[in-house]
Amino acid sequence: MAGTIAFVTPSSAPAWQRWLLFSPVARIIIFTALAFGIGYAVHDAVALLGWTSKAASAVQHAMAQVSIEVIACVGAYLILVRGIERRRVTELSLRTMLPYGLRGLVGGGALFSTVVGLLWLFGCYHVLGINAQVNWLPPLLVAGISAGVGEEIITRGVLFRIAEEGLGTWWALAISALFFGAAHIFNPNATLWSSLAIAIEAGILLALIFHVTRSLWACMGLHAAWNLMQGTVYGIPVSGLDEKGWLISSRTGPDWLSGGVFGAEASVVALASCSLVSLVLLMIALRRGSIVPPFWSRRAKTDK
Repeated sequence: MAGTIAFVTPSSAPAWQRWLLFSPVARIIIFTALAFGIGYAVHDAVALLGWTSKAASAVQHAMAQVSIEVIACVGAYLILVRGIERRRVTELSLRTMLPYGLRGLVGGGALFSTVVGLLWLFGCYHVLGINAQVNWLPPLLVAGISAGVGEEIITRGVLFRIAEEGLGTWWALAISALFFGAAHIFNPNATLWSSLAIAIEAGILLALIFHVTRSLWACMGLHAAWNLMQGTVYGIPVSGLDEKGWLISSRTGPDWLSGGVFGAEASVVALASCSLVSLVLLMIALRRGSIVPPFWSRRAKTDK
């Protein structure tokens, strides 16, 4: 049990530190404040470079976005873990970056390719041609690196991990998944269904990957590969955002099957495929006995 929880409040900590530094709510607020502060500073720096101006190229705009999000999230997370929790950042260990990151990339690519293959078999996905001149660098920076790193640190590294330490695995799964789905509700062409689908297929899946591996690299790799395969390779909108891919494609059929204008993530095919993988991961967690009970259950056992 202790091995699955990265941080435990020091028993010698005074009451004010327990509430203002070490409590789950306090650490989430501290991370948020740090991320915003660092993000604003980086924004000013890239603005001086001209990367945010109207005259800047698409690559420069992408470099600005990835710089702001990645530096802000990584910097805030390192300060939180090293400065507040005072522990090694094992979930971002450089030693595990290659093995877990590669598995995530391969898994994400294979999973989304499976979704597209099923859509093709059902007569929903059609390849119209090939765009050999596709500009792949901006999507790699924004949909791949920026989303993969930033969103995984926020949702899995901070929200899921810290909620799990306090409320246990089941509540952390629900909270982080709903947050992840709600974060996409303002995307173009988003609906309540598309946000719920993302909450289930991606929110739960990625949280379980983190729970089983205790590595953010695995989550980042899968997230980045899923986005890049979806937009840059297969030419399907990424969470409602239209992308020009290597394959020029179209989708037909009812929205519940094809995903409609939002993209394949709103399809029951993606929902079923990701849920099946989540079920396998959940079975692994249950077999290991790694499900973390809420703090009041752990306290009750300790008091006996």
